[in-house]
Amino acid sequence: MCLGIPGKVVATWQEHDILMGKVDFNGVVKRVCLAHVPETVPGEYVIVHVGFALQRVDELEAQKVFDFLDGMDQLDELKVDEP
Repeated sequence: MCLGIPGKVVATWQEHDILMGKVDFNGVVKRVCLAHVPETVPGEYVIVHVGFALQRVDELEAQKVFDFLDGMDQLDELKVDEP
């Protein structure tokens, strides 16, 4: 099963003509490709799977997912350091 995680975009930039972003996953910040959601701006939430943002979501929906994952004790997986 594939799972997309919501995160808040805190910064965006172009890297080799590809839109990239810094995304905050409830305190864990990762670098994410935003090419599939080019209209995204800082402050918005996106669903991310394997480093790619797939769609935008509102803050309420993002919080519902975090609450669900927290209830299942699955948020620790976000804290794994990237190589």
